[in-house]
Amino acid sequence: MQDGRVTVGRTLRTNWFLGVLVAFLIALPFIVAELTGSSPYGIERGSRIIMRGESAFWMALLIEVFALTVFVMSYNLMFGFTGVISFGHALFFGLGGYTLGMLLQYTALDPNLALVLAVLLTLVLTGLSALLIGLATLRLRGVYFAIFTLAVAEMVWIFVGRWAVTNGEDGFAIDRLPAWIDPSSNRLTLYYIGLFLFVFTFLFIRRIVNSPTGSVFQAIRENEDRARAIGYHTLRYKLVAIIIAGMMAGGAGMLHGILNKKIGPEMFSVSYTVDALLMTIIGGVGTFTGPVIGAAGLHLTETLTRDIVIPLGFTSLRVGDSWLLIQGLIFVIVVMVFPFGLVGTWNRLRMRFRRRPAQAATKSSGKNVKSAG
Repeated sequence: MQDGRVTVGRTLRTNWFLGVLVAFLIALPFIVAELTGSSPYGIERGSRIIMRGESAFWMALLIEVFALTVFVMSYNLMFGFTGVISFGHALFFGLGGYTLGMLLQYTALDPNLALVLAVLLTLVLTGLSALLIGLATLRLRGVYFAIFTLAVAEMVWIFVGRWAVTNGEDGFAIDRLPAWIDPSSNRLTLYYIGLFLFVFTFLFIRRIVNSPTGSVFQAIRENEDRARAIGYHTLRYKLVAIIIAGMMAGGAGMLHGILNKKIGPEMFSVSYTVDALLMTIIGGVGTFTGPVIGAAGLHLTETLTRDIVIPLGFTSLRVGDSWLLIQGLIFVIVVMVFPFGLVGTWNRLRMRFRRRPAQAATKSSGKNVKSAG
């Protein structure tokens, strides 16, 4: 019993910041509502509820952040912790969105039943797709696997973009969402669902990486030949990593689709995968909080500064119109100043400063031994 209390106390001490952050996010809609005089429940307009005001805006923005961070964390599990680089991870993101949209919009099922089936079917489809892609290609290494996954995702993107059933490249809107999760009338519920998905994904990834399976993931990342030589079936472990990552990306795609109430072939676009790769590198490859910081930081920066106009001599620069250029500059600067990403570089500096007192103590004890001799 005492050991259990010690373990709980240690867990609370080491994760106090995460606890405070989650508590802040839980209270944020009401904090913003109190500060701005808006309502997190929306505004009654006749028989309808309309989501207006600062509280509704921040909830929508953070739901986007939750979906994006889940997607980036899933990519980091595969790339950062297992060493499997993919250029087609958006395939699973798009599968989640399209599975949800088609079950809600193209069937006569009750919306609540369709939503439950969409969650289950997304897990099955993304897991099965990841398994088939992995079995077919994970024996390839490095850029060859990355190019193959890119080709698969692009083929699906082209097919969906020309599929008349879902209006091709125009996509389709979702207007049959259950009222309790519809962001147009009940955004607070969707906000807490997104927050739960974000926290669950973070804790699940940390748990699996800190398990024996996660140790094998990292051994494969460092040296797959050596991991195979000591007896591990590396293909099997890489399949596990890509299947879990694919399922998580599918969940992120569903959350994205529910928030926007719009599904389109751009969800399969390689730009989503490239953004996930850049955000992982900026935050810190193979770290837990790095992808969160990279994804949230870049998305919030883009959204909150897109209307800022920067005067440049005889011309001016509107941040929103030049965001790709600015994002590229941010990436170059971060890679040059923080070669291991923001969190990765910080962790290495912290370890270095911690070693110095120990090294100094070792040297002084060695001198004392010599003088005594």
